[in-house]
Amino acid sequence: MTPWTDRTGKVSLLKSAVLLALCLPALMILYNLVAGPPVARPAIEVNHQAGLWSVRLVMVALAITPLRHIVKWPRLITVRRMIGVAAALYLALHFLAYVVDKGFDLATVLTEIVQRIYLMIGFAGLMIMTALAVTSSDGMIRRLGAKRWQRLHKLIYLLGLLAILHYFLQMKLNVAQPTVFFGLLLWLMGYRLIFWRGGVTWATAIIPLLLLSLAAALLTGFGEALYFNLHRGIPVARILNANLSFVRGPRPGWIVLFFGLGATGLAIGRRIWDAVVPVRAAAARVPR
Repeated sequence: MTPWTDRTGKVSLLKSAVLLALCLPALMILYNLVAGPPVARPAIEVNHQAGLWSVRLVMVALAITPLRHIVKWPRLITVRRMIGVAAALYLALHFLAYVVDKGFDLATVLTEIVQRIYLMIGFAGLMIMTALAVTSSDGMIRRLGAKRWQRLHKLIYLLGLLAILHYFLQMKLNVAQPTVFFGLLLWLMGYRLIFWRGGVTWATAIIPLLLLSLAAALLTGFGEALYFNLHRGIPVARILNANLSFVRGPRPGWIVLFFGLGATGLAIGRRIWDAVVPVRAAAARVPR
């Protein structure tokens, strides 16, 4: 089975579209490297871009399960492993570009990993991602057994946290994007907790999801304020007040809130649609 076909061997439009989308970042990185403005250290530029796309794709992979549940589209699960493998490949490129920048001096690479906490965290994430990518095939599921395979692949939650932490620690000034990722990770994990035990219906889940969206946004805002207070000495109240201004665009907490409310609204809209369409269909069948 190829990445663009389903289990019957037929071309899947969904998988083909996702495969194309997953290749676009690599093409953009290559184009910027060849045709873009010259940079002092091109390997580091590739390192940054590939690492950023790896984090983004890990977040997308984590969002697949809630999304297919929200929009009631089970076929989305067929592209989750594809997205995860793509995230692993971009992470491998991220690490390879770092090694290239060091002139393939592995002793220097290992020394820096041991001495710098953010590199140690990133390397731990690389090890986890490698294990997940290597065991992503149907053959490995059969060899490991479904239960052991599922337990192993739950490490993606830890991977998501390590990836965001690595990204956050290496940023010098603008930490907005890793802060947003952290808030979204909180929401995605909270979503899983709400539906974890089963027996939860959408009628009973709406209020918890709304509260989750608010809580994730507040924690994101307070986390951002705490970071600036500890690392730059800026008063927490000043950062929190800045969150009320949209002059420079929405702050991370607002983005997380919009995401959470948007996902919840999408779920409500889909359930209303499911309720209305059968009624209309039944009304259309009534003889006039």
